[in-house]
Amino acid sequence: MTNVLMLLSSPRRDASLSTKVATALSNRLASELSATITVRDLAVDSLPHIDPAYAIGRFVPVAERTPAQIEAVGLAETLVAELKAADIVVIATSMINFGPSSTLKTWIDYIVWPGVTMIPSHEGIRGLITGKKVFIVAASGGIYSSGPMAANDMLVPYLKQILGFIGLSDFETIRVEAQSLSPEDALKSVDAALTQVATLKLSAKSTGH
Repeated sequence: MTNVLMLLSSPRRDASLSTKVATALSNRLASELSATITVRDLAVDSLPHIDPAYAIGRFVPVAERTPAQIEAVGLAETLVAELKAADIVVIATSMINFGPSSTLKTWIDYIVWPGVTMIPSHEGIRGLITGKKVFIVAASGGIYSSGPMAANDMLVPYLKQILGFIGLSDFETIRVEAQSLSPEDALKSVDAALTQVATLKLSAKSTGH
């Protein structure tokens, strides 16, 4: 069985184009790979920003943690377990001020966990979350995949960089661009993204097996 973790993060919720395209992708994965879809909507059920209870508590022995530390670390453990259980990860994200939304960034802050999802050393960082396919569905008002604004894209490169630290390396990006340009440009980009979803080659490699 193929398990898919779909992360939604757009503050636009039902009006979100990243959500629309990611949902089309998850529906195809469910249909063609008989995948089980686990949805975590970070905009609807936002995570608390990390605080001392998590930052300190994750390094405190279990028996010595305070109630607040137990709760904070327990949330991180749940999020990491969801990620580990997934064969495919679908991340739907809008670009907010050139980067990810704070809701998605908070999820990252929980799951990048030294000793649990990655091991830092003098030789570098060894990621412990491997063998998964990651689809990044990124919506933006302008065009950042190429051209004069490409250098301002701190969303897709950042996600690949930080998730690479925990061992993820097989990425495919689906862009929904030009939404603040003309209506024609916006519609063309949505159609291109949905076409990309419909024509993706789904294989054993896509499931990380």
